[in-house]
Amino acid sequence: MLSILTDINWNKLRILQPFALALIFALALAACESLQNLAGGLGGPSDEEMNQLGAEAFEEIKKETPIDRSGNTNTYVNCITGALLAQIRNPDGSYPTGVTSWEVVVFRDNTANAFALPGGKIGVHTGILPVAQNQHQLAAVLGHEVAHVTQRHGKQRMVSSGYAQMAIGVIGETVFGDSEYKDEITGAMGAGAVYGVIMPFGRSHESEADLIGQETMARAGFNPTESVTLWVNMAQAGGGAPPEFLSTHPSHETRINDLRANLSKTLPLYQAATNRPNCRL
Repeated sequence: MLSILTDINWNKLRILQPFALALIFALALAACESLQNLAGGLGGPSDEEMNQLGAEAFEEIKKETPIDRSGNTNTYVNCITGALLAQIRNPDGSYPTGVTSWEVVVFRDNTANAFALPGGKIGVHTGILPVAQNQHQLAAVLGHEVAHVTQRHGKQRMVSSGYAQMAIGVIGETVFGDSEYKDEITGAMGAGAVYGVIMPFGRSHESEADLIGQETMARAGFNPTESVTLWVNMAQAGGGAPPEFLSTHPSHETRINDLRANLSKTLPLYQAATNRPNCRL
């Protein structure tokens, strides 16, 4: 597999936050042999290939983004992820999609963000900590991100939206050209690419990850009602958002209502949980 991630200008990628991670993955897929199958409609990459690509992308992110190695923060984050991941472990000790272990890294980045990549890679920005104000709220964030991986949302999104063809169309210009990413992408694909292709997941994927993440956090002993509070905080921190019809992500109001409705299912899971994490920052 030919690596093209080292040729990316990361300063340019930051212009497209929070779409940069999705763009990296699309470009990485262009180097994968499975791209031929995607373009021909024969199906997407295997779990093994997705895991390899996720691991490669994560290594590049670690090279380009400062890592927070403070003991308190890392202990706190790992306390939460450990409790969550215990709930998705298979009886043989492995995890869904062929992952054998997870790597968690805290990045010194002020954006309120976290992400998970195929291959068992989790990134947490320090900027999410003031928004996810306690262990329960951060568990909601991380449970959501892990659900994207276990449900194979990345692969589904690539196949259904023609992600691979987008990568083929822009790889030469974006990786080896001198103009800005946004201009090249919109020039090659039209303005619709900004709203329909570059965003990492569609509304159905986001909604599914919200609900599965809420269930996972509840089983792990985190209070699922805090997932609703989290999105209230996110709405306040994010200010005005584009109309829902212009975004592949559900509106804050939609997410809050859906999570609140799901509490009838997840509160009993929380009450039945035998574990009660005590993760403190």
